[in-house]
Amino acid sequence: MSRKADTPASGAEDRVVLFQEKSIRRVWQNKEWWFAVADVVAALTDSLDARQYIKKMRSRDPQLDANWGTTCTPLPLLAPDGKVRATNCANTEGIFRIIQSIPSPKAEPFKRWLAQVGYERVKEIEDPELASARARELYQAKGYPKDWIEKRMRAIAIRGALTDEWKARGVAEGREYSILTAEIARATFGVTPGDHKKLKGLAQAKTANLRDHMTDLELIFTMLGEAGTTEIARRKDAQGFDGNRNAAKEGGTVAGNARKELEAKTGVPVVSRQNYLASTAATSAEIGVTAFVETQTEALATSAAEKPKVRRKVAARFATVERESKGRGKKK
Repeated sequence: MSRKADTPASGAEDRVVLFQEKSIRRVWQNKEWWFAVADVVAALTDSLDARQYIKKMRSRDPQLDANWGTTCTPLPLLAPDGKVRATNCANTEGIFRIIQSIPSPKAEPFKRWLAQVGYERVKEIEDPELASARARELYQAKGYPKDWIEKRMRAIAIRGALTDEWKARGVAEGREYSILTAEIARATFGVTPGDHKKLKGLAQAKTANLRDHMTDLELIFTMLGEAGTTEIARRKDAQGFDGNRNAAKEGGTVAGNARKELEAKTGVPVVSRQNYLASTAATSAEIGVTAFVETQTEALATSAAEKPKVRRKVAARFATVERESKGRGKKK
């Protein structure tokens, strides 16, 4: 398989996630993980012939069958015999749709988790503070200090205000947002986001969020650059991509000048190799791990008070199984 610019760390194509000690193969495609459908079905049903189970499942669910070609995509994955073969895979949305068609007790925790996520999302729309509280909990669970978390949350709010402004001013989401973001970062720090990631050892972790690895000062200057860009765009009534690109350069320059002045006074560069994460290989795949842990917690905990204890046990067991899996891989 040819490697693309959006591919994660080397060797990640045949990495697995684990559910109840069973391996689920995955591959990085189009900037997201795609999971082997047969592995998910086997893990949730204990079926000895996942292909036959999938065939029967599709016959029971005409709607799923009709959209199978859209839900699943054949992608190259390493088979148990060591050969790479085209394997039906689905992204997170597709996997969740397939799980809805699995009448297995093991699928119930996934379904309950999905229902809970949907309910929480509705509540968060009604009360945005709930979303902020949930984000804080996730950062705390990863070991970030509270003062850093507060800066990160403020940076998220400032970023949201900026993207809202871009949307209202005719900037297209996706590529244009990325270009403008890079313009601000380059003017603020004097390096491109890509070089900034390399400095922190994130060059191979393509899905790692640079901001989750930033120091306090890096976050502060990021906020200044984006807040400045928002204010300049408003004051100058910047329209379209070109107008907002000029505002991005100017906003970033304001933050860059402040950074240079601080560096002149302290003699210490703001752009740093330091970060708050224990592992520089952290990626968005952690979201999937969290989902599995939460699923098992929901299934095993008998009360809300018991959840924290059960969650720790499940997470510890997951970590143990993952280490053993990696150990077996090295022996091969």
